[in-house]
Amino acid sequence: MLTWTDEEQELRKAVRRFVEAEVAPRREELEHGDLAPYGIMRRYSEAFGVGDIAIERFESSLRGEPGPAVTAAQTLIPMIEFSRYCPGIVTSMGVSTSLTAGAIIKGGSAEQKERWVPDLLTIAKVGSWAITEPDSGSDAFGSMRATARPDGDGYVLNGAKTFITNGPDADTIVFICRLADGTEERRYATFVLDRGLPGLVQSAPLRKMGLHSSRTGELSLTDVVVGPDRLLAPAKKKSGPATSDRSSAMATFVKERASIAAMALGIIERCLELSVDYARTRVQFGRSIGDFQLIQLKLAQMEVARLNVENLLLRYLRQVDAGVRPSLTEASATKLYAAQAAMQVSLEAVQVFGGNGYMAENHVEQLCRDAKVLQIYAGTDEIQVSQIAKDLLRGRR
Repeated sequence: MLTWTDEEQELRKAVRRFVEAEVAPRREELEHGDLAPYGIMRRYSEAFGVGDIAIERFESSLRGEPGPAVTAAQTLIPMIEFSRYCPGIVTSMGVSTSLTAGAIIKGGSAEQKERWVPDLLTIAKVGSWAITEPDSGSDAFGSMRATARPDGDGYVLNGAKTFITNGPDADTIVFICRLADGTEERRYATFVLDRGLPGLVQSAPLRKMGLHSSRTGELSLTDVVVGPDRLLAPAKKKSGPATSDRSSAMATFVKERASIAAMALGIIERCLELSVDYARTRVQFGRSIGDFQLIQLKLAQMEVARLNVENLLLRYLRQVDAGVRPSLTEASATKLYAAQAAMQVSLEAVQVFGGNGYMAENHVEQLCRDAKVLQIYAGTDEIQVSQIAKDLLRGRR
């Protein structure tokens, strides 16, 4: 039977206490004001020793030694708990400490790692991972127009990126582009950029439907001159040739997609809790609306979705505990179902609240807007369907 361990339950309680003390009172300012999430992220990192553990693991890896163990549950449980109130904080934190730092750890030299990674892991600096372009969307590589042109010992970078999480505030940017070296082969390169480089412009935060607690922006590069010290090498396997930047990015997508279930679970749990409480207390026609069967059906379906997503997440955790990593198809299936479930549950929560659910002061309104992005980023629903179907037709499961 798939259940949370005692240790996992204790961690959930501890993180929930932090979120209810630090995030819940500031939710309005995070969602509708000008409060950036980075201060809360740093306080969380310090309170739970996340940055210290990450630095210890990082330094151990540089020495070729195993660092302190961090379970998948320790990574995903905070995502659940933060997503109950402000899923955008999860996005900002994950992009900075995992995607950006992870890309440098995978492809960087020892000097590059020491130069950029520690500040990212401790959130002393904010990171962003820039791959999406205005005309690319799901075809991130095929439609990529940003280029790096060799120029003497260095490179000249040009192009635009959009929908970049932490883009307006990033101190460190992992920038993926085409290598325009005169060959017909379509090759890609990854560079690490710093805020303030001549020719690099970071936009103000973009207005968007949801995830207001995560700041999203555009990057514009015009003749940005960089040295070879900013070029990341492709990640190397234990044996055999180096992998491509494209392969490294695809591995990143697997990790992203597997984590969506955690965010979805947090949204579903909170929507269900709020809906049950409202159904108990809201009186219409002389009765609490929870007495009406149509409302009961909605609550029951929310609970079914919660159980299903929780079981998918627990299955993933137990796989990782056993040393088994999910395939891209498994991660896609998990993301597809979890994202759709979160969207459906949040819509039904708004319906349970009726006109009150449509008002911004009620939390379900925000969670409904936030849930939609789970069906879009880290690969749209349509991309997940395509990935799953292709592997089934190839005889893979």
